[in-house]
Amino acid sequence: MPRPIQALIHPSHLAHNLARARACTPDAQIWAVVKANAYGHGVANVFEAFRAADGFALLDLDEAQQLRELGWRGPILLLEGCFEARDLELCSRLKLWHTVHCEQQIDWLAMHKTHEPHRVFLKMNSGMNRLGFTPQAFRAAWTRLNALPQVDEISLMTHFSDADAQRFGEDGIAHQRAVWAEATHDLPGERSLSNSAATLRYNQQPDVRADWVRAGIMSYGGVPDYPEHDMAYWDLLPGMSLRAKVIAVQHLQPGDSVGYGSTFVADRPMRIGTVACGYADGYPRHAGSGTPVLVDGQPSRTVGRVSMDMLAVDLSELPSAGFGSEVTLWGQSSKGSVLSIDEVARAAGTIGYELMCAVTRRVPVQVEPLKA
Repeated sequence: MPRPIQALIHPSHLAHNLARARACTPDAQIWAVVKANAYGHGVANVFEAFRAADGFALLDLDEAQQLRELGWRGPILLLEGCFEARDLELCSRLKLWHTVHCEQQIDWLAMHKTHEPHRVFLKMNSGMNRLGFTPQAFRAAWTRLNALPQVDEISLMTHFSDADAQRFGEDGIAHQRAVWAEATHDLPGERSLSNSAATLRYNQQPDVRADWVRAGIMSYGGVPDYPEHDMAYWDLLPGMSLRAKVIAVQHLQPGDSVGYGSTFVADRPMRIGTVACGYADGYPRHAGSGTPVLVDGQPSRTVGRVSMDMLAVDLSELPSAGFGSEVTLWGQSSKGSVLSIDEVARAAGTIGYELMCAVTRRVPVQVEPLKA
């Protein structure tokens, strides 16, 4: 028998979440962001669910090639662009659109020999300070690209650093929005501004609306502004459920401890279930006692320190739970109840993005049928 742990992918939920992005911005085209192997869900596992997107956005050339092999003929955007000059050859062969965020990438384009000019997305650093040309250098970069015969259409892009919250007492994108508007107001080309947080929170603002939105974490059921809002508020559904089973039951007396380091000590008689999930499966070791779980669809909590292959959950208030009981670490239980990945992540001092991406290769993955 296989070890009783499984990551279950819900394509119907993924399709629902993508539709929510489109409903927020009905006049825009949607990038389904599938970087980091589709946020840990698997590019091949999410492909059918995201076919309704207008394009796919990612980082790795291997993932772009995988999408072409799966049959996608529409736009694919490399969000970080090319990493060396020879990447442009694959962009030409696979017909990839790519971001240009630095002078070196323009240099490579200027030297590139191609029969078909490239579609590029010129990126502005409007305040995130990761990638992109400063507002002062942006126009010169556009002028240089526009003069290259290797370049066809130039789209314009930026990325908001604080769209999920306020910044200095104002909405999180006001400072970058003003910089963007001043630097690009008379430049031609399609625009791409909004990530998931901006798509959900600011889609009604006329100067935020653009030709393309980048539906990232929201497509997988993650809430970018949790805990201010939750899944129900944004009408999102979990794209992945991590489930395991209780493989042993222990009975504790007051003073008994659980796990390495005896970080949890019982203060009353308790029943503890040992679960086939640990940090080698991607569950965070730093998740302390009290991190929420569902046992047979009912709320419970972890106790003690997470070990490599196991963790413990409290069964004391669940008399019908025991050996073989289903434990939902995040997502939807087989009973239908839902534990938000963001709730688990917050308890563990991290974010849902990290938990999605951290599930390891040893965890079996099952993909539900996509419902019509």
